[in-house]
Amino acid sequence: MIKPFLNAVGYLLLATALSMAGVGLAGVISLGPAHADQPRHELAAGDKVRVTVFGEAELSGEFELDGYGTFAMPLIGPVKALSMDARALEARIAGILRDGYLRDPKVNVEVLSLRPIYILGEVNQPGSYPYRAGLSVLNAAAMAGGFTYRADEDDIVVKHGGKGDAKPTDLESLVRPGDIIRVKERLF
Repeated sequence: MIKPFLNAVGYLLLATALSMAGVGLAGVISLGPAHADQPRHELAAGDKVRVTVFGEAELSGEFELDGYGTFAMPLIGPVKALSMDARALEARIAGILRDGYLRDPKVNVEVLSLRPIYILGEVNQPGSYPYRAGLSVLNAAAMAGGFTYRADEDDIVVKHGGKGDAKPTDLESLVRPGDIIRVKERLF
């Protein structure tokens, strides 16, 4: 009986301390390990990464993937990163460096920014907008200044990653990096 009480008091004290520090408790709760159901972000043209090779500052830097999904690193040259996530890219770079350059390279890859999303059609400010995790179609429309009076909010299509056929979607669907969203005009 006393243990649950102490856990509740501890939780309350933590919440109070974080609130006084200006940190919301929801942000702390979400700091846990990544979940398997979260989408894996595959790198593509236009994404920016920071590569850190520990102890080798001249090999570290920020790089943008070109149209072929590659970037050039000092010493080793072009590195293909297309369709890889950050962990796989770390392993690839470490493998290249281990093969004749460094004995035991420690590599970290941080994704700085993912390619933008595009929203077209019946929104007030169509164009490209920066991708943010958890972005829905409705949020994207809000970033674009909202719907015009002619917008058909029930007739929205999306091309995931800008590839393939446009598929119908709804306002609550999540957007992925590189998506092209088109809001169609309603017929009176």
